[in-house]
Amino acid sequence: MNHQDTLTYYTAAFVDELAQMDVKHVVISPGSRSTPISLMFTKHPDIDIHINIDERSAGFYALGIAKASLEPVVLVCTSGTAAANYFPAIVEAHHSRIPLIVVTADRPHELRNVGAPQAINQLNLYGDYAKWFCEMSLPGNRDEDIRYVRNIAKRASVMAKANPAGPIHLNFPVREPLLPNMKADCFSYLRSEKEPGSYLESGLLMMGENNKDDILKELNNKAKGIIIVGEINDPAFMKDVKVLAETLQYPILADPLSFLRTSGHSDYVLDCYDTFLRVEEAASVLQPEVMIRFGSMPVSKPLLLFMKQAAAASHIVVDGGAGWREPTGLATHMVYCDEAMFCRQLSGEMTQQPKSDWLGLWQSLNAISKKELRTLGQEEELDEGKLFLELNQLLPEHAALFVGNSMPIRDCDTFFHNREGKVRIMANRGANGIDGVVSTAIGVSVYEQPTFLVIGDLSFFHDMNGLMAAKMLNRNLTIIIVNNDGGGIFSFLPQSTEKEYFETLFGTPHGLDFSHAAEMYGGIFKRVENWQDFRESIKTSLDDKGLKVIEVKTDRHSNVENHRSLWKKVSQEIKNELKGIRQ
Repeated sequence: MNHQDTLTYYTAAFVDELAQMDVKHVVISPGSRSTPISLMFTKHPDIDIHINIDERSAGFYALGIAKASLEPVVLVCTSGTAAANYFPAIVEAHHSRIPLIVVTADRPHELRNVGAPQAINQLNLYGDYAKWFCEMSLPGNRDEDIRYVRNIAKRASVMAKANPAGPIHLNFPVREPLLPNMKADCFSYLRSEKEPGSYLESGLLMMGENNKDDILKELNNKAKGIIIVGEINDPAFMKDVKVLAETLQYPILADPLSFLRTSGHSDYVLDCYDTFLRVEEAASVLQPEVMIRFGSMPVSKPLLLFMKQAAAASHIVVDGGAGWREPTGLATHMVYCDEAMFCRQLSGEMTQQPKSDWLGLWQSLNAISKKELRTLGQEEELDEGKLFLELNQLLPEHAALFVGNSMPIRDCDTFFHNREGKVRIMANRGANGIDGVVSTAIGVSVYEQPTFLVIGDLSFFHDMNGLMAAKMLNRNLTIIIVNNDGGGIFSFLPQSTEKEYFETLFGTPHGLDFSHAAEMYGGIFKRVENWQDFRESIKTSLDDKGLKVIEVKTDRHSNVENHRSLWKKVSQEIKNELKGIRQ
């Protein structure tokens, strides 16, 4: 074979093997050195191509597709700093356990470290944030070369998805000329006749008998227990954990990203713990004997503080990905077991416990808190917390709600309560950053419809260029910008007492008119004036296609006062309830 044919069959075999492994999506940022890889992906009939010209946005866009589908998504870029721009998304994918296959084109070895243009050191570029790094061989035409590149594709697709899922980095050095033979019938070349992926299935971790007996002994005669569930991507788990809670008569403290708040009603699923655990008297009387925790760390800081205060309790952390998501340092049992399997194994061995005053107390305090929090619904002014009370009523079943970090995710935790109609709530809580949120939500919209994004003004500004993907790829997305003209979350922190420096360093007012951004990217913009306006805009957005941007202007100072006033009212009601119980 000549160079062109060698390049063609080598890259085609790689692309085809990914397709054989059921990889469906590739996000390509155009560039020269990646030409043969990009063209082969585009030529393959079984892979959907998404073009995103900015690598930083492309990384988060691919993350969104993978987050929604829970399947590996491929990223392709040229050499140099293009690859470096993927870094924030790869960090997020690592921490949130999202499968990505990152393919970076590179200069061949003779052009490295000699001053050649667009050549940086791409070896292990992402460090420990990549589950696996492979420096690919230069394209070859032997049967061994084709088998090699197909096996790398198999391995990458399996490793990206295997629990804990995460990003894989494959670095492809390519020599010029870069144009493959697009007329060649190249995809079936040395294709395996084995059933795709049938010999690469990864199993589930489960407890051995000794481990199970140890946990059963730990739970024996301990009526005062709680189950804490953070973000977890396993539909089977939702049913199994409810059965475990009913068996043990333990309340479930369900993070908004756990999907438990919107997966069908259950008396065991509590949604206002972030509020009532702020009350010192409640936190004191609710000290548990045992905690069972699943998934990533919940959003709620009061819950984290409560967990740290319960140093005398047994802390059982269950992780099917065999990680160490345990920042309290108090774990007494790190259980490496599939979360749904853990629930089934315990429920099958334990006797149904009778109704308990312990569970009733948690449910009572949750109900009191919810009643008081919902009084915010009577507020006439545009308020950031009330926005989530409204959305809970307005979002149709099977909608997706993507939530930005800082204040939006915290208000979602506080005010988006249990509901019957299923809504999938998602966020980038791996690294908790504000970057790439717009792009991730646009990626989510590939799989989830209708998709809504609630985002703060600074976070929106940080990723405005991500709107290009919505325009170019005709994505349907409704963005709700909570615009308080700066960093609203800092008003809740100790920094707010430094009045002389606060606005400059933390408040950071910008005065931007976001209507121009929506117009530039072909979106429909609406700045709402009141709640009726907001409700009508949400309903209209369900019928309109493309990008819709709804701006809700709020006041940072009023928002802080409203939150603190609500917490004070809840605190008083909780204290009255506990006083009545003691009497």
